[in-house]
Amino acid sequence: MPAPTNSNESYCTFTLASDVTAGGLPSEEEIAKDMESNDSDVKKMALKAAILAMLGGEPMPRILMQVIRFCINSDDKQLKKLCMLYWEVVPKYQEPTSEEMLAAASGGPPVQRKMLPEMLLVCNALMNDLNHPNEYVRGSMLRFLCKVKDEEILGPLIPSIKACLEHRHPYVRKNAALAIFHAHRLHGESLLPDGPSIMEDFINNETDVSARRNAFMMMFNEAEDLAIQYLARNIESVSTFGDGFALLVLELTRRVCRRDPTQKSRFVRVLFQMLSSNSAAVSYEAAWTLVNLSSAPTAVRAAAVTYTNLLNGQNDNNVKLIVLERLEDLKKKHSKILQELLMDILRALSSPNPDICKKVLEVVMDIVTIRNVNDVVGTLKREVQKTTSEADNSMEAKGAVYRNMLVDAIHSCAARFPDVAESVVHTLMEFISTDGDMQVVLFVRAIVEQYPNLRSSILSKLLNSIDDVNTNQVMCVCLWILGEYCEDADTLNEAFETITEQLGAPPYIVQAEEKEAQEKAETAASESPKMVTKNVVLADGTYATQTVYSEAKIQQSDNTPQLRKMILNGDVFLGSLIAACLTKLCLRAENLVDGVKLKKMTVDSLLIMCAIVKMAEVNVSAQRSSLADCQERITMCSRALLDPKARSVLKKTFLEDGKETFAAFLKNLKDKEGKENKKDEEVIPTTQADDLVHFRQLRSMAVQGGDVDLDDGADLARATGYADSGSLLTTELSHVYQLSGFADPVYAEAFVTVHDYDIVLEILLINRTPNTLANLTVELSTMGDMKIVERPQPQTLGPLDQATIRASIKVSSTETGHIFGTIVYDDTSTMEKGYINLNDIHMDIMDYIRPATCTDEAFRSMWAEFEWENKVAISTSIPGLIEFLKHIVKSTNMCCLTPHDEEEKGSFLAANLYARSVFGEDALVNVSVEKKDDNDGKLAGYIRIRSKTQGIALSLGDRITTVQRGSPAKKA
Repeated sequence: MPAPTNSNESYCTFTLASDVTAGGLPSEEEIAKDMESNDSDVKKMALKAAILAMLGGEPMPRILMQVIRFCINSDDKQLKKLCMLYWEVVPKYQEPTSEEMLAAASGGPPVQRKMLPEMLLVCNALMNDLNHPNEYVRGSMLRFLCKVKDEEILGPLIPSIKACLEHRHPYVRKNAALAIFHAHRLHGESLLPDGPSIMEDFINNETDVSARRNAFMMMFNEAEDLAIQYLARNIESVSTFGDGFALLVLELTRRVCRRDPTQKSRFVRVLFQMLSSNSAAVSYEAAWTLVNLSSAPTAVRAAAVTYTNLLNGQNDNNVKLIVLERLEDLKKKHSKILQELLMDILRALSSPNPDICKKVLEVVMDIVTIRNVNDVVGTLKREVQKTTSEADNSMEAKGAVYRNMLVDAIHSCAARFPDVAESVVHTLMEFISTDGDMQVVLFVRAIVEQYPNLRSSILSKLLNSIDDVNTNQVMCVCLWILGEYCEDADTLNEAFETITEQLGAPPYIVQAEEKEAQEKAETAASESPKMVTKNVVLADGTYATQTVYSEAKIQQSDNTPQLRKMILNGDVFLGSLIAACLTKLCLRAENLVDGVKLKKMTVDSLLIMCAIVKMAEVNVSAQRSSLADCQERITMCSRALLDPKARSVLKKTFLEDGKETFAAFLKNLKDKEGKENKKDEEVIPTTQADDLVHFRQLRSMAVQGGDVDLDDGADLARATGYADSGSLLTTELSHVYQLSGFADPVYAEAFVTVHDYDIVLEILLINRTPNTLANLTVELSTMGDMKIVERPQPQTLGPLDQATIRASIKVSSTETGHIFGTIVYDDTSTMEKGYINLNDIHMDIMDYIRPATCTDEAFRSMWAEFEWENKVAISTSIPGLIEFLKHIVKSTNMCCLTPHDEEEKGSFLAANLYARSVFGEDALVNVSVEKKDDNDGKLAGYIRIRSKTQGIALSLGDRITTVQRGSPAKKA
């Protein structure tokens, strides 16, 4: 923490109202009178009032003597504690006279502080408490002395503090060690020149864990060599000295080794010893220290094992997430070592928290190899099967979210290692009717394309499971798979018969009588149970209240196939896809079945298509606007089946182009993942020609006396020129705002730091005048969802002097805000009041926006749910579609969810962007842009923003409007 720059920062107090202040504080006379009471409770209330009044700025000089006379010798423990609080706030020195201040100001000797005579009586009382027979009184006084900074008060008490080091009670001894540490740190040369030697003798004879820890902390900070010598002598017993002592040893290790890397071998033994500590904090810190000090495989392996044990042995979810972050860091440089512990890391999937399971899968999937892929997939399959037995409505159930994670992980393994694809695809197809059905069917679609030898068995399983599909989108994917990949006669016949059987005979329009009967059945089934309450007489003659619930008889569900239900409900898209699927089956059956069978298939398909078009015309649904597209597509399918010329033209489009496009899509996804992985790889810089070269063989044997040479990793990193260095100057300068002009009497500029929910302003004030400016105040105000929680304190600036003040602002939502204000001051020479209006500070929404990803299904769901929309017309000078999209993504700090090929040429582009704020708010953006020939080649279109709150939609729209006009700067 930086040193305070003015007196206001040195003594910053915060007063809380309590029962004592109810109705106002008593006067100084009333407090002094209450001090003389014989009732301890009255004295306590009076002393509390005196403390609160002095914290509020009241001097109350008469109270000091009253406390010395009537409170200081009391045996009441609570009153003694209040006296200690009073000694902290009471002025202990005389105010300097005006003559002394003038002499000091004119270049004379500085003002000498003179202690109040009453403080001699206070020192005597403090000494009496240090020699008190009650160990609680002694220990409390020793803790109080840790807050006293005055040498004149501590000096007479040093002998008594030393005597407390030999007290029989450990509570007194541990607080005496802290008091010695505090006194030596402040006034070591004058009061305790022999402090380290005293503490060395004390720690050698001490048996209490807390007292030993406090003594070692004093040696650790004040006499590091003595601490290292003590650690070397007692290295075998460190594990028995307690957790606090062990953490101090680890801090000592880090400090010494960072200053002198050749000292690493002296601490190897104790580090490895602490890895097996029973304390989770000690073992975690030991592993972190070991990894930070060394890159040797032995050290990293030991740390990784410790992290894994903590991951599986701790119940706190926060601990698990922290450990997983450490394992993620280890994976970047030591992936081969983590591969040995992969199955142990996977044991953490048993956690009921889905965030932990997601993090575990992120860590594991990058280190899966051909050696352990079978074990990993086996574990993932067992976890998928467990999800079916979990109750999704229970509080800790992971449900469909966890199942989707597992399916994605299995898909990743199957894509990278073809040998495991066959063993997992049939298991996952059993979950095609569960909540994660979309992820499963997308995985099946990719496997069918990538592994032709598995198509027959997968298609057979899919045909048997199609009646269990209860989601329209999943049914569409299933029909597309059947239409594209049924290539042999048996599979083709089975697929056609299954689809027509599921559809049933046309027409697909619900009759009025059937619809009315169905609505009545649904109304009767949905009626809430009726509650009847009556009084009854029990067997023992007592009365009781009996409540009876009567429910309507639940009607049995019909046996209508799922596919027919979806068509009857008016799904036009599904109807179009059925027509395309049947057309593909009929076209592919020309060379596989006989003429009679082919003719029957064609006639049945045409009847079904006509019935679908009729359904689309009659049925009123949300997809009514797609009627024209449905008619056009089904007409094209009918012509392909009836017209030989149309069949010759469209056959290749139906049977081949779809699979080719899908194969190209999978290839693009794979290439994109490969590019992202290359970006994530850390580039190790080359070493410079004039860098020092260290030869390990030329070191002294004393340095290499440890069990493991921990400097191997450091040598390797140094030889390859690895260094994590960088300057933040450019980033900091971008957050500096000029508030006033150079010609103003006071120049002001602000450095803005955004910490998620807080904004910290560091305002530099420079007096440009030759006069002293008194009561200089920066009055700030905010516009937007921001609140000032700490206002700048008034300052007095001398001629050409400067000062830095701080202000804190709390932010509660993601929206653009403004900070504006005025500088007010009094010129001591002219006795005039001056005002300076400051420039506004515009808080950018980009400080709160973070790129994020989500599935297409989640994006569509949020898009339909969010009610706030902002529509921005595109007006830009950027000529290219892809270039404009990249500019919007970079300027809004969002993530593009829609993959695009930069080499693809076209006149239209549509993309979905997604981001999430630090407050958990979702921001959705849809970019629809077209390059029109009649508009001089300029881009036109709209950008639509949707969010749950109005602020983020408007602020993001303003940001896009501002940045879209100018073309991004090109690199020379």
